[in-house]
Amino acid sequence: MAVIHRTTMQPTKLELLTAWLPTRPWYTGGADGPRPVRAGGFRLDDPEGEVGIEFMVVTDGTGPDAIAYQVPLTYRAAPLAGAEHALVGTSEHGVLGKRWVYDGAHDPVLVERLYALLDGRAEPQAQSTTDTPDPTVAVSPLAPAGAGADAEPVRVEEGPGHTDVVLREPGASEPLVLRLRRVLRTGDDGPAGGDRGRVTGEWQRPDGTTARGTYAAALTALTV
Repeated sequence: MAVIHRTTMQPTKLELLTAWLPTRPWYTGGADGPRPVRAGGFRLDDPEGEVGIEFMVVTDGTGPDAIAYQVPLTYRAAPLAGAEHALVGTSEHGVLGKRWVYDGAHDPVLVERLYALLDGRAEPQAQSTTDTPDPTVAVSPLAPAGAGADAEPVRVEEGPGHTDVVLREPGASEPLVLRLRRVLRTGDDGPAGGDRGRVTGEWQRPDGTTARGTYAAALTALTV
């Protein structure tokens, strides 16, 4: 169970994202740079209790032109070997000390937990409250289910508005793709056919209204 500490981080998560977002191929902001505002998300627990896992949503901009970005993040007490390219930055946590913050699409712990969520073996947790399920996150489970087995990450591919994590499932003839929506849109916007499961959730628009859409989808390789 992840414990949510009421403390500070220096630099803050939003300060880290302000510098990191413009380096991403799916970032669509202007020359003035991002001004990210926290807008929603959820957490997953690491059974080992070592890695913090957060699916953060931020909005950038104002009014109807504001864009919602999903940034899956992991928080570690030491560097993740071989993941230098995925480092968002480091921050000093008021309780836990120095934390290495990674783009979670490249962190095998987040990928395994997202797969477990889609397989019915994990439960979405509230972003800011310890040991509290988040009922606003809906999961359409994998079909067919993975029978409790873990999948092996093969590679990560960036696309327009999304990041694909290609997995090899035990006994499967075709790879499975976990598509993380980076630019969020309202409604079910996944591809037609081959959709084996999805995670949907809410976020807040700058005007205070609530939007809902797909955070992640499990796709067969034929739809990618």
